[in-house]
Parts: sequence; structure tokens; C-alpha cells
Amino acid sequence: MDVRTISTTVTQTLTEAGRPLDAPTTMAVATAVVRNPLAGRGVVDDLSELEVLGSEVAALLVDQCLAALSATGIEPSQVRGYGKGAIVGLDGEREHTAAVLHPRFGAPVRAAIGGGADIIPGTKKVGPAGSSITMPVGNKDDRWVFDDMDSAEVSLADAPRPDEMLVSLVLSVGGRPHARTQKPTA
Repeated sequence: MDVRTISTTVTQTLTEAGRPLDAPTTMAVATAVVRNPLAGRGVVDDLSELEVLGSEVAALLVDQCLAALSATGIEPSQVRGYGKGAIVGLDGEREHTAAVLHPRFGAPVRAAIGGGADIIPGTKKVGPAGSSITMPVGNKDDRWVFDDMDSAEVSLADAPRPDEMLVSLVLSVGGRPHARTQKPTA
């Protein structure tokens, strides 16, 4: 894996709509900009190289997120939600991001946080440097837990370059601030 840039942020919300939260809600987002080994090669049928890259970058990103959360006193077992996203540079194709995000990305994330029975929601696109991507966040064990449905947006001014991919992971703790939307009962 050829990594050019890593960016990690933690956002803690302490007050929402003028009212303090009982406990902060927290999101850690880690992003890696990696070389796309299939960039500029047209349609390549064998995407196994990108599947391996997905596992490697996921391990890197989950470590980055957990280190950032640990600095705020949050343990891996407290993670309730997750999401992922990728932008492939203009010399790649959207299927490259699917190969990175789907077949092998989830296993290192689930191992590091101690589980995750549900899918890691994700999104993907092709774009030039400075493109943004909004990653959906869902509960790690049950996609129907409304309190954990959220999103995180990522953009790096110089990425992805045409021969790169920007790959991100978000981990959340505490759900949305003042979450109170409920499933219909009838």
C-alpha cells in the first residue's frame, strides 16, 4: 500500500440547539490517500489487488480512529456507529472504490472494535482533487437504530490526484446530539 497522506479528526458535540448534552457525541474520521494501482489501465477484470488494499487501508484507518478516540478517553467497545467512503481519482473508475470498500474492508474494522453485526454503510464516487464525499453512519449492530443514523463529510484540498484514491472511515459514539426520532408504532 502506497500512502501519500493521512488525516484524522475528532469532532465532539457538547451543545446542540442551545442545550448542553448530558454526554458529548463523538465522531472520529480517518482518511488515507493511497495510490491506485489500476489507475489509467482501463477496465481491468481482476480487482483482487484492490481488495487486498481495502483490507490494508481499513486496518490503518481503524487504528487511526481508535487512537484519536482513545485520546478523548473513549474505548473501542464504546463505538456504536460506523461508515465508510472513497473517492477515486479521474484515472480510475468507480468499481475501484467498490473493490476497496466491500469485499475485505469490514473485517479489520469489526475486529478492532469488538464486533459489528450489520453492514458498514458506504458511498463511493469518481472525482478530482478537492472533491467531497458524505459518508452515511449507521449503528454497527442494527441499521434500524435511528439514534445512530448520521453522516460525516470528508474533503482534502489536494486529493485524490488522478492516480489516487481517498478512502475514509468514520466511527461514532453517542449517536446524534439530542436524538429523539422514533420508529413509527403503527
